[in-house]
Amino acid sequence: MKPLLAGFPKASSTALRLPLVQDTVTFNCCRRKALFSRLRQQKRYASSNTSRTRTALFFPGQGVQKVGMLTPWLEAFPSTAKPLVEEIDHLLGFKLSKIIEEGPNSTLTATENAQPAIMASSLLILRILEEEFGFKPAERVDITLGHSLGEFAALVAGGYVHFEDSLYLVRRRAEVMAECSRRACAEHGGEYGMVALVTEPDHLKPLIEAIHEFLGHHSAGSKSESAEDVPPIQQVLIANINSKNQIVLSGNIERIKTLLTHVRQFGGHDPRAVRLKSDSPFHSPLMIPAKKAMQRMLEGKSRVKGRENEDLITFPGIMPCVSNVSARPFTSKDDLKDLWARSCVETVRWWDSIKYLDQELKIRRWIGIGPGKVGRNLVGKEVGMRGRDVVKGGGVWGISDPKEIEEFLKALDETETSSDEE
Repeated sequence: MKPLLAGFPKASSTALRLPLVQDTVTFNCCRRKALFSRLRQQKRYASSNTSRTRTALFFPGQGVQKVGMLTPWLEAFPSTAKPLVEEIDHLLGFKLSKIIEEGPNSTLTATENAQPAIMASSLLILRILEEEFGFKPAERVDITLGHSLGEFAALVAGGYVHFEDSLYLVRRRAEVMAECSRRACAEHGGEYGMVALVTEPDHLKPLIEAIHEFLGHHSAGSKSESAEDVPPIQQVLIANINSKNQIVLSGNIERIKTLLTHVRQFGGHDPRAVRLKSDSPFHSPLMIPAKKAMQRMLEGKSRVKGRENEDLITFPGIMPCVSNVSARPFTSKDDLKDLWARSCVETVRWWDSIKYLDQELKIRRWIGIGPGKVGRNLVGKEVGMRGRDVVKGGGVWGISDPKEIEEFLKALDETETSSDEE
C-alpha cells in the first residue's frame, strides 16, 4: 500500500477554470486525466517567482467534526480518497473511517476519535488538491499554521513530521486527554469543559484583565508561577484568544460560572457565554499528563518504515510553521518540541498569530483546508472575507467541500501576483 502523504507535497502547481463539482457527483475520469495533463504542462508560478502574493495555509481545530464529512470527497475523487482512507484505518488499527461515515455523533465527538478524524480529514483534502488539481504548497504557500489541534496538520503540511507519526501522536495524545477528563470527574466530580466568551472588540482587553484579576494569575498554563499553588482541578484558564472579540475559558464549569458572575457584577462586563461541544478542558493544567506524554513521544524515533533510526521531528521543514503558544514560527527542533508539548496546557494565541502574519509578514491570501468553517470565519474577522471585501490583493478561502475547489483555484490564479503596495 502506498504510504499516505509520502513525500508530501506532490504534483505541479497551477489553477484553471475547472469543471464544477456537484455535491455527490464523481468527476469523469477521462476529464480529470485531461485536466491534470494540462496542469502539468503549465510552467507558471515557479518557486522563484518573488512577486507572488504572500500566502498562509491554515487548518481547523476540534469541534468541526461532522458525521459524513468525508463522503463528498470519497464520491467525487474515489481513486485518490479511498486508498488514503484505507491507509488511515491501517495505521490506526481500527475503522476510524466507519466512525466518520456512520457515527453516531457521540462516538465521533469523543476526543480520542475527533482529533485524529479532523487531522486526517484535513490532510486528505490537501492531498486531493495536490493529486487531482496540481496544487503544490511548496510553490503556492509561504507559511502554515493550525488552530489548536490544527497544528498537527500544519506541521505535516510544513514538512516537519510525517503523516504516520503525526497520526500516532494525535491519537495517543487524545487518549491521554480523554483519560485526564475521566479521572477528574471520577476523583472530584463536577463538569469540565470549555466556554466561549464573545464581547465587543474594544472590551476584550479589559475583559481579559478582569479575568486575570479574579483568577489571581495569568493564563500561561503550567508555566504560570502564581498558579502553581492552585490545584489544577480548581484552575480556570484562558484556553484560546481567538479573535478581537472572542476568548475561550477552560476548566471546571462551575468555577467558570462563578468567574462569569464576578466579572458581570464587579467588572462591568457582560460577555455572551457559549458552552462548547468539548468533553475535555483543553489548554488547562488538567492536561499536564498529556503535555508530559507529548514530551516523551517527541523525543522518540519515527515510526515510518525506513526512518526508524531517524528523529520523529525534521527541522527545518519546507516552509515556516507558526506555534500556537508563541504566535511566531518555530525556530529550531528543540523549540518545536517544547512548544508543541506545551500547547496541551497553554493558551492558543490565534489572534496574535493572525495579526503577526497580517501586519508583520504581510500575508494577503489565507487558505483554510479542513472540515467546517470555523477557522475561515476566525481569520475572516481580522482580514476580511472572500467574495465581499478586497483583502489587500488577496482573500480568505475555506476548502471543506469539493464544490468549493473551482472558485478557490480560480481566485488563487487571479491573486497570484502581489498588488500590495505597503
